[in-house]
Amino acid sequence: MAEEKNAASPSSGQKPETREVDVRELIGETKEVILLHAGERYRLRITANDKLILTK
Repeated sequence: MAEEKNAASPSSGQKPETREVDVRELIGETKEVILLHAGERYRLRITANDKLILTK
């Protein structure tokens, strides 16, 4: 069985590769989403100029 080229197992001592996520998959049609981190709420939104803003 072949191993994935970029996958790192916890026992290998390597950091796992950073995930890449399309923002529109997170946000969808609404132009903003609430992210929860360490019990805090953050708002990620797409501006009218198609920029990203993350606010607490």
